[in-house]
Amino acid sequence: MSGTYHLPAGASAGGPYDLLVTPESAGWGYSGLRILTLGPGEAHALSTHDCEFLVLPLTGSCTVTTDGRSFELEGRTGVFASVTDFAYLPSESEALISSAQGGLFALPSARTGPGSLPARYGRKEDVPVELRGAGACSRQVNNYCLPGTFDAEQLLVCEVLTPGGNWSSYPPHKHDEARPGLESELEEIYYFQISGGENAFGYQRVYGTPERPVDVLAEVRSGDAVLIPHGWHGPSIAAPGYDLYYLNVMAGPGQDRAWLICDDPAHGWVRDTWTSQDVDDRLPFGEN
Repeated sequence: MSGTYHLPAGASAGGPYDLLVTPESAGWGYSGLRILTLGPGEAHALSTHDCEFLVLPLTGSCTVTTDGRSFELEGRTGVFASVTDFAYLPSESEALISSAQGGLFALPSARTGPGSLPARYGRKEDVPVELRGAGACSRQVNNYCLPGTFDAEQLLVCEVLTPGGNWSSYPPHKHDEARPGLESELEEIYYFQISGGENAFGYQRVYGTPERPVDVLAEVRSGDAVLIPHGWHGPSIAAPGYDLYYLNVMAGPGQDRAWLICDDPAHGWVRDTWTSQDVDDRLPFGEN
């Protein structure tokens, strides 16, 4: 079962994309992610069809042209260096992504049907950077496209950066039931990069319930992805010496675009221990 949801780097490439996850390939209804490499001077034409997208530089810069407008994305030198600016593309639009210097770009998406929001530029200065947890559970969260940070139809996008030796996505939590005010129903994709070269690694856990089983304990490396259709997910474990990055992409059927989670009651008590601990002084990463 682990192989169904753990996608090693290159195993789910398609067309021009290093990673291609669509609702159809994932076997669900809404969330998608494409990872695009552009060489110097290359460009890529993107048709959004019935999905909204972000263009989020992981490494490098690009120009996004759509509907007669161009957005110059300054980008960044790497995911641990800083947050980035980004562009939003609505459904039923055509865009050209071009890069003079080349780079690596994430294209998270959510199936929406017809939308009402225009294409827009997201400034990196407006991205809220949150230090979450404490002690060995300290991590950094870059909140790009969440309720209250950037408007979208259904799409939810953030990044989590975890110093080597720490645990994040912990306590384990889930969001697979529609319970107003308590929990929202969201499919989720984790996409990983890890500092330290080709031997760097981390671990990702996903587990379910007797009624909805899922069982993943994956050693993850740069370029890997993990799909979370339901169930408890976490911890995401950064091995000592190797900082862990993951991009979270979420979407679901709810019309209120809420991100509400429920801790595994067996481990939720861990949150109470953070009040007596300091946030890891290795955070934040880079110049934010």
